[in-house]
Amino acid sequence: MYEVLEELNRTSGVTGSMVVGHDGIVIAADLDTQYEDETVGALAASITANVNKSLERLTEDGLSQITIEAANGKMFLSCNKVGILVVTADENINIGLVRLEMKHALSRIRTT
Repeated sequence: MYEVLEELNRTSGVTGSMVVGHDGIVIAADLDTQYEDETVGALAASITANVNKSLERLTEDGLSQITIEAANGKMFLSCNKVGILVVTADENINIGLVRLEMKHALSRIRTT
C-alpha cells in the first residue's frame, strides 16, 4: 500500500496521500510533514460520514469523491471498501489528473 501512495505522491502538485479507515484510524500515510496523520484521518472520516448521511437523506447513491478547496491547497477524499483515500495538493493542481491518478491508486489498493 505504501508503494501505491509513493507513486501517487509523484504526481505533479500532490503533496501527500494516505489511506484511512472509515473510523478515522490511519492505515497507511505518506503526508507532508506539516500535517498530523491522525488529525487528517479524523477529519476525513468525519467529513465523509456527514456527507454520506446527507446523501442518504436525499436518497442518492453512495459517495464517490469530495474535493475541498482552501486558500493554500486542495484535499481530495475518495471512499472505497478498504477505507478513504486522502490526497493533499497544491492550490493550482490539475484536478482531472489527480482524479485519474486516484482512480488508478484505488484499483491498486483493492488488489493488494
